[in-house]
Amino acid sequence: MKPSVCSPNCSVRRVADPGRGTAAHSRAERLDGAVEESDIDALLVTEMNNVEYLTGFSGSNGACLVGSGLRIFYTDFRYATRAAEEIAGWEVEIVPGEWLSGLAGLISSAVGDGSIGIEDDHVTVRTSRLLGENLSGGTSLTDAGGLVEFLRRSKDDDEVAAIAAASMLTDSIYSEVFDRGMVGRTEADVAGFVVSRMRELGAEPSFPPIIASGPNGALPHAEPGSRKISPGELVVMDMGSRVDRYCSDCTRTVATGTLPEEAAGIYDVTLRANERALEAIAAGKGASEIDAVARDLIEEAGYGEHFGHGLGHGVGLEVHEAPRLGPRSEDTLVEGDVVTVEPGIYLPGRHGVRIEDLVVVGAEGISRNLSSHPKNLTVVD
Repeated sequence: MKPSVCSPNCSVRRVADPGRGTAAHSRAERLDGAVEESDIDALLVTEMNNVEYLTGFSGSNGACLVGSGLRIFYTDFRYATRAAEEIAGWEVEIVPGEWLSGLAGLISSAVGDGSIGIEDDHVTVRTSRLLGENLSGGTSLTDAGGLVEFLRRSKDDDEVAAIAAASMLTDSIYSEVFDRGMVGRTEADVAGFVVSRMRELGAEPSFPPIIASGPNGALPHAEPGSRKISPGELVVMDMGSRVDRYCSDCTRTVATGTLPEEAAGIYDVTLRANERALEAIAAGKGASEIDAVARDLIEEAGYGEHFGHGLGHGVGLEVHEAPRLGPRSEDTLVEGDVVTVEPGIYLPGRHGVRIEDLVVVGAEGISRNLSSHPKNLTVVD
C-alpha cells in the first residue's frame, strides 16, 4: 500500500504568528520578571532568534530593550517598513548613523543611570567594548546572557502547532522517499529529493539532511555523497523541516534487505534505548538522568563506547537549542520543553543506527510525540 502523504495545504498550514499580539506581550512580561530577579534595570536583546521570539521581527538587524516597563525595538532605516508591519506593542526606534554608537546613545537615553544586561553568550568582546565606550551618563553594561533562551524553552500552543506542522511534513517526506525506493540511488540523490520536496511543500530544511548508507552510517554527521545505496544494509536518515519559522528534527534508520546479524542487533538495542528514555521523560527530571537511562542500556549491551554524543537537545526557532540532554548536562526538564531523544550506535567501517523522536515534555511524562513515522525496522527496496 502506498503511504499517505500530507497535501501541501495541510503541511504548511499557518498558525497564529508566534511573535505578535498576546503572545509577544506575555513573553515581554515574563522577561520583565526575569530582568527584575537578575538585578539589572533592563536587558538589551541582540541575538536575532531571541529578538524574533520577543517581537516577531524577521529581518536581519535589530535589537530590543526590555525591563521596568520598557518595550523598545531598534533597527536601521532599511527595516523601518518591515518593523511597522511585523511588530505590535513595541516602541520602534530607527538607529541613526553607525549601528553600535547610535544604539548605545539610544539605550543610554532610555535607561539613564542604570545597568543594562547584555547577552554575553552571544555578544563578542569587541561589540561589548564598543557599546560600553559609546554609552553616556551613568549607564553601564553587565553580563546577563541566557534569560531569553530559558523563556524560549517552554513552548506555547502556537509554537507547538508550528513544530508539529514541520514534523508532519517531515514524516510525509519519509513516506515519499521510501515509496520512491532507495537501492541504487546515491545518498546525494536522496538528499536532493528531500530538499526539493520540502520546498515544493512550502517549507525549508531546518538543517542539511543526512543520508548515510552502509559504513557511512557510522559517521553521526555524515554528508550525503556519491555512494550508491546497496541491498542488505542500514541507511541512517536524519532530516527536519522549518514551518512558520519553527524547526523539526527526526531520524529514522531503515534496512534495504536482509541485514547481517550484527546490524539487526544494534538496531534492536538502539530502539529499546529510545523507548526506555521516552518512558523516563517528565518535567523536573535531570537531563543527564534521562541520558543515563538510554546510555546505561547501550553500555549493558556492550556498545557504550560507540554512543559518543548526547541523547538529545531542544528544538524551536533553532534546531539545536536548550535544554541539552547529555551526561554532563546540568539542565532540568521543564513543562513545555520540546526535545529530541536520539540514541545511536556507530560501528566504524561497518554500519550505524540512530533513532530520533521529537517530543513535548509534560508534567508527568511526554504530553505529545511529534514524530509519527513508525520505528519498527522497515525494509525499503
